Amino acid sequence: MKLHELKPQAGSTTAPKRLGRGVGSGLGKTSGKGHKGAKARSGGGKGPGFEGGQMPLQRRLPKMGFVNIYSKQYATLNLSQLDRFKDGDVVSIDALKEAGIVKQVKDGVKILGGGEITKKLTVQVTKFTASAKEKIEAAGGKAEEV
Repeated sequence: MKLHELKPQAGSTTAPKRLGRGVGSGLGKTSGKGHKGAKARSGGGKGPGFEGGQMPLQRRLPKMGFVNIYSKQYATLNLSQLDRFKDGDVVSIDALKEAGIVKQVKDGVKILGGGEITKKLTVQVTKFTASAKEKIEAAGGKAEEV
C-alpha cells in the first residue's frame, strides 16, 4: 500500500452540508439559520468570551507582571559565529549584516561568550559579555564598544 492509495473507510465520512441550494435541498432559503435575529445575520452571534452580559473572565482577572518600556533589545550572537571572518578583519554591525549573521538590529548587537574564537579580529559592536571580551583579547584581537 502506498500513501496515494489510502482512502477513508466506506461510510466513515459524510459530505458537507450544501446550504442555500433551493427549497428541495432541505437547507435552502434561510440556510438552516431560521428567521431574523443576530444569529441569522452575517457575522452574527456573540464573540468569543461573551458571558451573557456578565463581566468576562479576561476582564475580571487582574493584569500581571511588569513591562519595562525602557528596556533595550539587542541582537545577540555567539563568538563561534565570528569565526567565518578572515584573520585581521574589522567586524562591524554592517559587516555582520552583509554576512547574514545578524538580520535585525534593534538597539544594537551584543556578543556572547559561547564557543571559541581562533582568529585575530577587531570587533566593533554595541555590547560584549565579560567572557566574550576576554576570549577576543586572548586571541589577539580587539573588542571595541561603539
